[in-house]
Amino acid sequence: MYQKTTLDNGVRIVTEEIPYVNSVSIGVWVVLGSRDEKRNENGISHFIEHMLFKGTKKRTAMQIAKEIDSVGGILNACTSKEYTSFYAKVLTKDLPLAIDLLSDILLNSTFNPKEIDKEKQVILQEICMVEDTPEEHIQELFNRVFFREHPLGYPVLGEPETVGTIDRAKIIEFFKEYYTSNRIIISVCGNLKHDEVVRKIEDDFGSLPKEDGYAAKDLPNPISQVLIREKELEQTHVCLGSKGPSQTHPLRYASYILNAVLGGGMSSRLFQEIREKRGLVYSVYSYMSAYFDTGLFTIYAGTDGDTLKKVIELVIKELRRLKINALKKGQLQMAKEQLKGNLILACENIDNRMGRLAKSEIYFGKFITVDEIIDGIEKVAKEEVIQLAEEIFNKDYLSLAVLGHVKEKNFTKGLLEV
Repeated sequence: MYQKTTLDNGVRIVTEEIPYVNSVSIGVWVVLGSRDEKRNENGISHFIEHMLFKGTKKRTAMQIAKEIDSVGGILNACTSKEYTSFYAKVLTKDLPLAIDLLSDILLNSTFNPKEIDKEKQVILQEICMVEDTPEEHIQELFNRVFFREHPLGYPVLGEPETVGTIDRAKIIEFFKEYYTSNRIIISVCGNLKHDEVVRKIEDDFGSLPKEDGYAAKDLPNPISQVLIREKELEQTHVCLGSKGPSQTHPLRYASYILNAVLGGGMSSRLFQEIREKRGLVYSVYSYMSAYFDTGLFTIYAGTDGDTLKKVIELVIKELRRLKINALKKGQLQMAKEQLKGNLILACENIDNRMGRLAKSEIYFGKFITVDEIIDGIEKVAKEEVIQLAEEIFNKDYLSLAVLGHVKEKNFTKGLLEV
C-alpha cells in the first residue's frame, strides 16, 4: 500500500508497505545533480555525495561503516544528472538505525579539510577509471557533444580541472544552497508502518527550515554534431543518438516500445542484424535517458576500426526502416510483453520499488502504479511508434561520437542522413 506525507517544512515522505518481506529499503533523494552545477564547479554534487560518508559531529567514517556492517545492512549513494540518492537496506528491526545514520550524514557532516584533500584523489582516480573503460567513456563523450555547453552535458564525476579546485568553502556554500527541505524526498519500501516511519523521520528531519520551490531549469538546444576522438584501443566505440522524450512526455510509453524493438534485447533489430546476422559486434544496444524537460535516445556499438562505417550504415538503415514501416507483424505485442515482464520482475526487488517510489514523486509529484504503467504500455498504437520514430530520428538532431582507431577520416560525410 502506497502512502505519502509532507512534513511542515516541505520534506516529502513516500512509503510502500510490503508485509511479507523481512527487510526495508530506504532512500533520501535530493532533487539535485550535475545539471544544477555551474561549469567551473562541475563535479561538486558527486564530491559532496562522497564527503557525506567521511564523518559527522558524532560519528567518524569508520563508525558509520561499522554501524551498518554490524547489522548486515547496506549503506551507499549515487549521483545523477538530476538527483542524488543516499540509501540503506536493513532488516525491519534495524530501520531506526538506518534513519539515524542517513539523517546524521545529511544533517551533521563536518566536511573535514583533510578528508576533502584525500577524497579529491579518490575521485580523480574514479575519473581515470571511466576514461580507461571505453564503453563508459564514449557515452560520456556523446553526452558532451550532444548537449554542448548545457549542464546536461557535464560529466557527473566532473573533470580533473574542476574537481581540483573544490575546497571546503565551495562545498559548504553549495550544500547550504541545494540540500534544502523542498528538494528532499524520503522513500521507504518494505515491512513497515507508515505512521511509525513518519514519526521517526520527523524527529530527525523536521528541524530543517522550510524552503520555497526551486527555479525552473534552462532548456538545452541540441543540434547535429560529430566528435571523433582518436585513441589506441582494441575496439572502436561509437554512440549515435538524437533528442528523446522527457520523463512526462505524452508518448513516453511509445518510446519504451521503440527502444525495445530497436535495441532493447537479444531479439531487437540492431542485435539481430549487426551481431547475429553479420557478426560485426559483440555489444550493440539502445537506451533512453529521460529528464524533466527533454531526453536523449542513444545507440551504442563496439566494433573493429575496419568495420566502423559499415556498422553505422546498418544502424542508420534500421532507423530508416522504423520510420517507414515501423513494426513487423506481432512485433508491437511482443515488445509490450517484454516491457511488462521486465517491469513486474523488477518489482520483485524492494530496492527497485523504493527507487520507483522516489522517481515517481520527483518527476510526477505522485505515485505511478504498476497497473497504470501496464495500461499505458497496452494502449500504445503502432501509429504512435511511427510518429515518435519520425520525431526522434531527425537529421537536425542526430549526433555521433567515435572513440578509438578511425581509418577513414572523412567517413561521416552524408552518413547521418535519415
